[in-house]
Amino acid sequence: MASISPIDLQKALEGADYPASRDDLVALARNNGANDGLVDKLAHADMDRFDGPNDVQSAVFITE
Repeated sequence: MASISPIDLQKALEGADYPASRDDLVALARNNGANDGLVDKLAHADMDRFDGPNDVQSAVFITE
């Protein structure tokens, strides 16, 4: 799978309200047109709740 860029992640989560659940962020990413690889990374993140973008970035990029 191609690497996910921080810019792609930011675009996918545009409009997110934090704290947010993993399911809410997955739905938002899909609605924002994120690619399947990014959505899959979010869906399988080890955290159920994110307090902000840094939490999401840590969870997504730590699993790459």
